[in-house]
Order: sequence, then C-alpha cells, then structure tokens
Amino acid sequence: MSFNNISFILHQPQLSENIGACARAIKNFKFKKLIIVKPKPTFPNDKIFATSVGAKDLIVNAKVYENLETAIKKVDYVIATSARFRNKNIKHIRLNDLKKFDFNKKVAFLFGSEASGLSNNEISYANYTMQIPSNPDFKSLNLSHSVIIVAHTVANIISLEGEKYSKSKKVSLASKRDIQAMASLCIKKLEERSFFKPLEKRPIMLENLRSIFSKMELSEKETRILSSVFVSLSKKVD
Repeated sequence: MSFNNISFILHQPQLSENIGACARAIKNFKFKKLIIVKPKPTFPNDKIFATSVGAKDLIVNAKVYENLETAIKKVDYVIATSARFRNKNIKHIRLNDLKKFDFNKKVAFLFGSEASGLSNNEISYANYTMQIPSNPDFKSLNLSHSVIIVAHTVANIISLEGEKYSKSKKVSLASKRDIQAMASLCIKKLEERSFFKPLEKRPIMLENLRSIFSKMELSEKETRILSSVFVSLSKKVD
C-alpha cells in the first residue's frame, strides 16, 4: 500500500482559506496529491499559501483542471463524499468500509464545494459515495474537516499491515481513462443512432450512462472487448 496512490480532489472550492487548510490537513498524514477542479478564487494566491502553512509544496504541485472528467482519468476508483443519500443506483459505503479497499490501486476522494456539495452529475463519475458519520441533527462539517477525517482514516489503514491481495498479476484493472474512452465511444454510437430521445431527457440519460460505467470494475481486456462490441453493433447489417 502506498500514500502516493491517494489523491484528494476539491471540486469547485469557493474559499482560499479552505483550499490552504485542506493542503495542510492531508500533508499532516503524509499525502501529497491535491487536485483542484475549477476553483472560484485565483489559484494559487496569498491566502491559500498563508493557510497552508508548511504545506506550500502541495499547493505549488497541485494539479488544476477545468472539468472533473479530465481530473480523474489517471485513477482507478473515485469515492465521492456526500452529506446526503442520493436516489441513485450507486454503492454507498461507510468510513469503516475503507478497510476493505485495495490501496495499491489509485484512489481519489472527491469533495464538493462548500455551498452546494456535489451534484448528481458529478456523483455519476464516482464508483462509490461515502458519508462521514456525524450528528444527524447537525451535518455541517467544514470542507477541511471532512478532508482531514478521511485523510486520518486512510493513513491509519495504510500504515497497518493489511492483507496481501492475491489477484492474478495478469489481470490489469482498466483505468478511468480507459473507462471514459469506452463510455465516450458508446455515447458516440448511440448519438449516431439518434438514441437520446426526447432531447430534453438527454442530460439525465448521459448522467445515468456515466454512472453505470463508473461503477463497473472492468479489466483492460474487458474494456477493449466492450468497445469492440459497441463498434460492431453500430455497423449496418448487409
């Protein structure tokens, strides 16, 4: 297990102070990978550096993206944090369930903006949703509080001697990039067949398709096979 496999993604953070505090939080537990998606404040800035204290190197080395899809291309699993249950067919896990994860894989924890959290569209890119247990009558964790709780939990798991996974080394899990490429191919072929009707339902149909693909734990070989299937099904029959 490696600390280098873990990323923390802040999606559209609104406050400079929170970004700096999040960097400080994850560095306390030996993590180094901070990803920012479409931040509201100018990134970086003096307030971010000031609140990051000794974690300025994480701010300097942070990856900044304009959209979530690009930000997660190099990870294997995305775990989205959410303060509320989503009416979606996506597996919901508890904080303690992280003990069952293989952190030899590249795992990204996704956190929403301070004001509105994550939308259903953003959740559709995740493999799992996770809620941090708190007072049911007062669920008001600050962004950096949520980050430090997850960082502390995962750090403890990685530091312990975990079980050795016995999966065959010949089986390579498909990356998010592979999954997204396959999903894009499927959507393109469906577009060619005018599948998305009526047009006003297209956004929710795309959201549901992405969610289905995001939850699938496919190998590279399975992804290639499915891509070939989509191409074959789109061909005209003589």
